[in-house]
Amino acid sequence: MHCPFCGHEETKVTDSRLAGAGTQIRRRRECLSCGERFTTFETAELVMPLIVKSDQSRMPFDEAKLRGGMEKALQKRPVSREAIEEAVGRICHKLRSLGEREVQSRTVGELVMEELHHLDEVGYVRFASVYRSFQDVDAFRDEIERLSDRRSASREQLPLLPGLPAKGPRKP
Repeated sequence: MHCPFCGHEETKVTDSRLAGAGTQIRRRRECLSCGERFTTFETAELVMPLIVKSDQSRMPFDEAKLRGGMEKALQKRPVSREAIEEAVGRICHKLRSLGEREVQSRTVGELVMEELHHLDEVGYVRFASVYRSFQDVDAFRDEIERLSDRRSASREQLPLLPGLPAKGPRKP
């Protein structure tokens, strides 16, 4: 680390501690030439993959664009900002976990739809209508029917003991 005061190449670390909720390391340094002290912060550089669009052009992943698309789909819906941030974080984590340098935009869209399905069904249908380019009311109807089928399939329960019938959701 070069000294920001005199430009000398050698400094020593006098103190290190966690900062930024454990995502950074704060280091106090001292220049071995002029004796000045300064602070540096070290963070992990997490490289997101390039997004390959349908026309085969490539662009850097833009977390703000992802968040904006989800917020637009969830506009005026009862979903907290924290829930949206957590969903964006999960999508980013999944993209990093792929370990690929490039990811198809379709993959990102499917990850967004998966998260929206868990957050809010109306937001899911809104996003799907743009993402899948619905052309008419029938396309909306088909997507809503698929959503309804998924919901009823997920509500069915398996029996706790073999030989006993499975029970659906309890009625109050």
